[in-house]
Amino acid sequence: QVQLVESGGGLVQAGGSVRLSCGASGRTFSIYTMGWLRQAPGKEREFVASIRWTGLTTYYADSLRGRLTISRDNAKNTVYLQMNSLKPEDTAIYYCAARSTTAITWDSWGQGTQVTVSS
Repeated sequence: QVQLVESGGGLVQAGGSVRLSCGASGRTFSIYTMGWLRQAPGKEREFVASIRWTGLTTYYADSLRGRLTISRDNAKNTVYLQMNSLKPEDTAIYYCAARSTTAITWDSWGQGTQVTVSS
């Protein structure tokens, strides 16, 4: 089991930036990839970005590419999501997730952190 704790959300003005962090603990050796997903009010949860736990492979949602950077610090067992040029439609709860080497989908979730972008 991997435990995930997000931080860094809050209220941001449109055009601003925010950096989210996700600390992992527990069976971190079993992590294959980590990612961020978000859920806006009244909408389904959607993929934002992911990064392999080893190597340099990253993936971004096409609609968000260019405004995001996902990175990790394995020494700190932490993944970051830098979001720039924020828009009101980026308002959502952002969830950190991990997929283990034996899973075919996300199998560990954080509690979520709220990001609110004001216009």
